[in-house]
Amino acid sequence: MVKGISRQVIVLKSPDPKLYEQAIFILREDAKDVTDEMLLKEAMQVARKQRQKPSGILWAGCGAACTAIVWLLTVLV
Repeated sequence: MVKGISRQVIVLKSPDPKLYEQAIFILREDAKDVTDEMLLKEAMQVARKQRQKPSGILWAGCGAACTAIVWLLTVLV
């Protein structure tokens, strides 16, 4: 069974297609008095923030490096 629901969305094309092809933002139904420019600006800000977050692999590598340094200092001392 298919239920018909009408939603407004913003689709942003990726400036760097290596990471993702496009981002899709679904607007809330209670979003009133919002201009197209405001929506686009907010969507672009969110897309930039998501790209700037360090990944879990980076944090794991930093933790491993710190552990190795502590281990090395313990062995040398």
